[in-house]
Amino acid sequence: MQKEAPDQNDVLFKAVLSLKTPEECRAFFQDLCTVAELRAMAQRLEVAQLLDGGLIYNDILQRTGASSATISRVNRALQYGADGYKTVLPRLKR
Repeated sequence: MQKEAPDQNDVLFKAVLSLKTPEECRAFFQDLCTVAELRAMAQRLEVAQLLDGGLIYNDILQRTGASSATISRVNRALQYGADGYKTVLPRLKR
């Protein structure tokens, strides 16, 4: 029986998990992503932190410049997503 090839997403996730320092992460993501993609991901994480902290949409919009669509998308992920934010957010508070 032929072994199934690894999903490219799994390869990416394994690559991320292999990184050991913030400097390694920064270098990898700078090579992997455009400046705009990095900004968008960082902004979504900031929005998630603010929503988790109880801020309302208007305050988040003013503070981050994120669109209401982005704030709504992040909120949906917090409420009904795969719990990725819920896994990471408490770890960032440590």
